[in-house]
Amino acid sequence: MGVITERQTRSIHRAALPALGPLLGALTNETHSDPTQHLEREQALAKQFAEILHFTLRFDELKMTNPAIQNDFSYYRRTLSRMRINNVPAEGENEVNNELANRISLFYADATPMLKTLSDGTTKFVSENKTLPIENTTDCLSTMASVCKVMLETPEYRSRFNSEETVSFCLRVMVGVIILYDYVHPVGAFAKSSKIDMKGCIKVLKDQPPNSVEGLLNALR
Repeated sequence: MGVITERQTRSIHRAALPALGPLLGALTNETHSDPTQHLEREQALAKQFAEILHFTLRFDELKMTNPAIQNDFSYYRRTLSRMRINNVPAEGENEVNNELANRISLFYADATPMLKTLSDGTTKFVSENKTLPIENTTDCLSTMASVCKVMLETPEYRSRFNSEETVSFCLRVMVGVIILYDYVHPVGAFAKSSKIDMKGCIKVLKDQPPNSVEGLLNALR
């Protein structure tokens, strides 16, 4: 595992959180009552939101399959501490200050750190926009989940996918919006009143090769 530099760590948060609020604002605009039609009008923005979700789930999958990452970072901190005691200079940008090192440690302490970051950002968006009906946000998320499910379970649509990576993209986006919906909806995604067909979404996941969706199923659990 390469050393995580201060610039790389900050870029993760700069890429996700600051862009998330305006992006959700555009996708949940109250001037459009039909979420499906609105997403069709805002396809470019919906694609960007999907890209963030895909990156988030992919990042966390890699984190969960590399449980030694926290031990590696602790070893790095101990090594850096010894270097400082012995007055050995660090190379280039490899040195991380204590404040940032503490933030990195807390970040990686979570089982799904990027998903938590994104979920916190979505919850913050909802709480800061009290004049915006929460249904606008949950309807947007449930619609995206439904679109992904239909694309994955319908042979006619799935046959248009150019590669298995496109399948993985749709699966990650579907799981990502389900988890965000569960965070912001008052009763969650698994309630009977949920607008997400959870049984259908889980069936789609279980119809995939087990090794390709294990991380996604764990994220839902």
